[in-house]
Amino acid sequence: MSTVIAITVFAVAYLLIATEKIPKMVAALAGAGIVLATGVSDSADAFFSEATGVDWNVIFLLFGMMIIVGILRRTGVFEFLAIWAAKRANGSPLRVMLLLALITAVASAFLDNVTTVLLIAPVTLLVCDRLDINPTPFLIAEVLASNIGGTATLIGDPPNIIIASRSGLTFNDFLVNLGPVVVIALLVFALALPWLFRGSFTVDPKRRAEVMALNEREAIQQPRLLAKCGAVLLLVFAGFVLHSVVHLDPAVVALLGAGLLILLSGARPKDYLASVEWETLLFFAGLFVMIGALVKTGVIDSLARLAAEATVGNALLAVFLILGVSAVLSGLIDNIPYVATMSPLVLALTQDIPDPAHSQALWWSLALGADFGGNMTAVGASANVVMLGIAARSGSPITFWEFTKKGAIITVITIAVAAPYLWLRYFVLA
Repeated sequence: MSTVIAITVFAVAYLLIATEKIPKMVAALAGAGIVLATGVSDSADAFFSEATGVDWNVIFLLFGMMIIVGILRRTGVFEFLAIWAAKRANGSPLRVMLLLALITAVASAFLDNVTTVLLIAPVTLLVCDRLDINPTPFLIAEVLASNIGGTATLIGDPPNIIIASRSGLTFNDFLVNLGPVVVIALLVFALALPWLFRGSFTVDPKRRAEVMALNEREAIQQPRLLAKCGAVLLLVFAGFVLHSVVHLDPAVVALLGAGLLILLSGARPKDYLASVEWETLLFFAGLFVMIGALVKTGVIDSLARLAAEATVGNALLAVFLILGVSAVLSGLIDNIPYVATMSPLVLALTQDIPDPAHSQALWWSLALGADFGGNMTAVGASANVVMLGIAARSGSPITFWEFTKKGAIITVITIAVAAPYLWLRYFVLA
């Protein structure tokens, strides 16, 4: 009975989120409330369990970075970057999109993609405001780029961190094995952008000329505060990159950075708390509880096990099946709990495959499927949810289907790039 309730609640909540009949935060919290009230999960499962509860690392990472970004916004640096990007692109919306998407992808490889989205979105909104164009296509393109770029490294996407802890693979392993396919996927993605967002690149020549005449240096309003923010951000980024050395989780680093910046800036609570996306954080909390109910009742585990057992020792079949199943399931649910559930099964599979190249390919298929698959829907990856929250607060809401129509196409394209790459590198050329 618990399994039926968990599946039904998740399906109904997902339908409400997709159709946007009610706010997505309300749907997620209502679903979480039902699984708790019916006893499918209890408070220990929801709030204290790593396997079935709210991922507090994600919640507090977001919370800390939102505070930092809120204080940083007061310096005028986002307007500076917006004008700089628009002028470097000669006021061309397509060039602006390509430039910002490339910056997002590269930054996401060395930060986590959620942090990158939090930093790049305000710049994008200001660029589009200056050029008087719709920001929606630009925001969608950037979050898609962040999920692709974040795939390249161990720290770029949260699922990769989970895979690394299970497999023992290093930062360099991820970069060497996933870096090449990510570069190829980004090139294909860049070529697809003009077609994917056709009709979105018209700009009034007058607005274009006005932007080109601006002096970006005049946008910096508080240079001393900017210096303090820059110093704190460098410390935070160093903490992210040196995770294996300092042994501090990204959430702890973000909270320490936020606290330090509050002290240095003298910001008042009403100023920095106003920038926190509370609806996004509550949506995540509800979603984690509902997915935790699916984990607890064995639904996700059963799906993953069926996929693993269907390979019957055939390494190539296992790679393609894990890639495909991971792309679909990571698109339908958040890719973090999916990878957490699937990684033990992949570990078991690798032990039955004697060829090291073939067994390692299973891990890369899981990473590529989960990370690229996170682009499929608006709830497939944490960065997607954050970007939709930012867009809604800015007055340019992105609907579930508006995102998913573009994201699903990019997922198909990038998985189509990943499949032959895995086959050629680990089975033909190995």
